[in-house]
Amino acid sequence: MDKRARLGYGLAFGVSAGATAVSMRGFTVDDALISVQYARNIAAGAGYRFDALGPRTDGVTPLLWPWVLAPLAHANAWTVLVRAQWLGIIAWACAAALLGVAVVRTTASWRVRVSALALMLACVPVAAHAASGMETGLVIALCTCSIALHDRGVASTSLAALAAAFRPELAPWALAWSAGRALAAGDSRRRVAMVCALALSGPVAIASIRAYVFGHAYPLAVLAKPSDLEHGSVYVLAGLVACAIPFGCVSPIALKDGAPMGRAIAVAFFVHVLTIALVGGDWMPYARLLTPVVPSLVLLYVMSASESKPAPLVARTVLALALGAFAWAFAAPKGTGVMRDRLRLVEDARPVLASCDLVATVDIGWVTASGARVMDLAGLTDPTIAVLGGGHTSKRVDPSMLLDRKVDCAVFYVDPGFRQASLAHPETIDYAHVVSARLAQSELFEAHFQPRVKLALGDGDRGYVVFMRAPVE
Repeated sequence: MDKRARLGYGLAFGVSAGATAVSMRGFTVDDALISVQYARNIAAGAGYRFDALGPRTDGVTPLLWPWVLAPLAHANAWTVLVRAQWLGIIAWACAAALLGVAVVRTTASWRVRVSALALMLACVPVAAHAASGMETGLVIALCTCSIALHDRGVASTSLAALAAAFRPELAPWALAWSAGRALAAGDSRRRVAMVCALALSGPVAIASIRAYVFGHAYPLAVLAKPSDLEHGSVYVLAGLVACAIPFGCVSPIALKDGAPMGRAIAVAFFVHVLTIALVGGDWMPYARLLTPVVPSLVLLYVMSASESKPAPLVARTVLALALGAFAWAFAAPKGTGVMRDRLRLVEDARPVLASCDLVATVDIGWVTASGARVMDLAGLTDPTIAVLGGGHTSKRVDPSMLLDRKVDCAVFYVDPGFRQASLAHPETIDYAHVVSARLAQSELFEAHFQPRVKLALGDGDRGYVVFMRAPVE
């Protein structure tokens, strides 16, 4: 195939990937606004802080991401979030174009190439997180480019190392992929060792910076969100189904007899899946932690197709596309209204929280976007709370801590049961987070805080109850 045809196919990949990501631009998560807050403080000259008036804290797992956003962060939180979304979309579209060129350079038939494009577009999680405003879109792009440039050793490994610098759980994948790529290319043992060292240089550098600046080499989220193998295993299984593409690549015989580079991709993907299970996954929808390496399976699909019998290949492809179609029909629409609902929530909360000097809450991103300072009940940005017992939403925060820090408002999430929640009887409300329920039911909290306002989140049966400090008599 001539150069013009290759570029045309790559352009089709890139434009299609960008279009699907744009269709999911209404999706975001609360953590995206946490990174935005750090970036805005960097841009304002306050340094790497969540609270411009507070201490420097390690509250963003991808340590580099706020610095990437900082040049775009001379604006309000919502504008910066939109800019971050477009940055992720553009990065993913460019990477997908490069992936398309890599696909067309193989010896696969045009039917397989078209199927590969369809598989890529079937993956809702990749489109959603490319447009989420988090670092995930950029990391997906880095991992995809690393795979697409598998014939360029240093460039491929450097991109993998940079991806692992953003997301530390990608370090095993970067090592496995870089070593596997070098072995598949027939490199010497010495060169394989050098490649492995280069692959780990990114995460090691970030860990060293963390150790020097914050006193620990690991992200604060490791303490705030302790790992859970049971949750991680369920997360991985659900994520594989949601991503759909893996089911198009399940062919041990084809992998065994196919191209060595395809086996390197498969082994690296398996290593990443195992890593995510061990670290316990996360709470975000659409399998965020799996998405960076999922597009690499498109190239694996093409490489292994030539060794597959037609019937099993068609069956696997149809199954993957059916799963993707189901996700687009039933899961994707739920995500496209998230940003709209958050924006309305922020606007409704701004006048309510205007008189609050410090707000205690688990969902700190949107609360900060409303202009309030926060006490992070999940511990993601607060080392003191991160080390407390409990998980991400069940930290054992004593009510006296709120009084000691002079908290004057608390915002607790209710889902479901928001519509029936009675401010006159807050003890009957079923709070979604254990830490919120524990605080709301304590006598000390009840003696100092009173429920004043309900803030709806979207049109469903979920929202927030705002408690305010009772006046001193």
